[in-house]
Amino acid sequence: MVNLSDLFARNGSACRPWPRVSVNEAEWSALCAELAAGRLTLSALFGDSATVHMALLDETTGRLALASLPCPAGAFPSVARHHPPAARLERTIRDLFGLTPVGAPDDRPWLDHTRWGVRAPLGAASPDAGAGAAYPVLPVEGEGVHQIPVGPVHAGIIEPGHFRFSAYGETVVRLEERLGYVHKGMEALMAGRAPEEAARIAGRHSGDATVAYALAFCRAVEAARGVAIPERAHALRGLMAELERLANHLGDIGAICNDAAFALMLAHCGVLRERVLRASARAFGHRLMMDRVVPGGVAQDIPTDAIAGVKAMVAEVRRAFPALVRLYDETASLQDRTVGTGFTKPEYVRQFGAGGFVGRASGRPFDARRALPYPPYDRLPFEVPVRTDGDVNARVWVRIREVEESLGLIIRLLDTLPKGDILVPVPAGGGEGVALVESFRGDVFAFVALAADGRVRRAHLRDPSWFQWPLLETAIEANIVADFPLCNKSFNCSYSGVDL
Repeated sequence: MVNLSDLFARNGSACRPWPRVSVNEAEWSALCAELAAGRLTLSALFGDSATVHMALLDETTGRLALASLPCPAGAFPSVARHHPPAARLERTIRDLFGLTPVGAPDDRPWLDHTRWGVRAPLGAASPDAGAGAAYPVLPVEGEGVHQIPVGPVHAGIIEPGHFRFSAYGETVVRLEERLGYVHKGMEALMAGRAPEEAARIAGRHSGDATVAYALAFCRAVEAARGVAIPERAHALRGLMAELERLANHLGDIGAICNDAAFALMLAHCGVLRERVLRASARAFGHRLMMDRVVPGGVAQDIPTDAIAGVKAMVAEVRRAFPALVRLYDETASLQDRTVGTGFTKPEYVRQFGAGGFVGRASGRPFDARRALPYPPYDRLPFEVPVRTDGDVNARVWVRIREVEESLGLIIRLLDTLPKGDILVPVPAGGGEGVALVESFRGDVFAFVALAADGRVRRAHLRDPSWFQWPLLETAIEANIVADFPLCNKSFNCSYSGVDL
């Protein structure tokens, strides 16, 4: 059996803040039992050459560990057999690495849309592969039950995903998602590159969270090489992360209301979001701050005049936002659409370890900035808003409160901005590192293994949406089909982040 006290013996602030333990099949199965019992949370599950890795979080102590199981025969005991949140991750491992989860409850492909022919390492698809058998959608039986296929092409600019509704009249009995349509081979693209090059790719896993992704990757690289970056760089990273969170939350609040046929909120929130993006561009030279977080620190300092611009933006949002909150809360037709719609059970949230506004709206208070504090958040006071009602309205209110917290964090970061350098060199060499960073959606996990020459041998980034997309399937059950856009937007899961 695994000695968990040894496995989680080390915590989050040292240069190597996590243990990696090689386990055998019996120990692997024992860890699966701990997941099934709810004593551990699955943070990531990913493959490598003849090895499978499972990142485990002990939420009571805030400790993270990585268990690695060699798979010389190309197989490993299924985690999903005991712990359902692992199912899609196992299907991805099989597609990308050909490692078979023995006893898996679902052996369908995930990223491979029956076009690859053979499963090559890191998803190197065969261009000559023919189409395979049709994807077997889970059946739903009953008199009067019919199916409604939606997507993967949608009537908008959202990314492609297929949604298969089984409905009785207008009531949804089951929803099944099929994603993977924008598989880009991101992990293969990072392999063999210098960390500086790979960081650019990391920031493009999910473009609306580019700062969080780059930050997670760079912190993992810095952990692998034992690099301590300057305090000013930490503060600027935090500033960028909060600007990213602010812009996305403002956009989401307006978009959710728009899907409830209240376009006025979309217009006003869109104006405020634009103010944030313009302030970000003045401060860091890019509206989304893409490629500004780099290994060893940040690529660009904030000009003195841009500090005043960011503070003016915060003042403008603080003036305008309370009236929009009142408008949301006092519009009866809007409340009728959001309150009680898309309920997510707290027990599902805990089981899946769902983070961000999805988790916090259903009573799970996890926030990586607080649970595994990293600079600059280890020195900043802030509140983590939590609700227990678990519906669309609760997810809106978590965003509202996080907007208010981000405004305060931005000002505190600017007022306490340390002097000094913003970048230090990362020496070439081998090593491994992990990081857990809070994006606007929830926690982003990163694992980086560097070869002896300093290039990336293996990198894996896990989007929070891996553990949120399945909960959307449960949230829409017993709701009407017409409420799906509203529920979907209140989750705002990333397609690109899980399509890799």
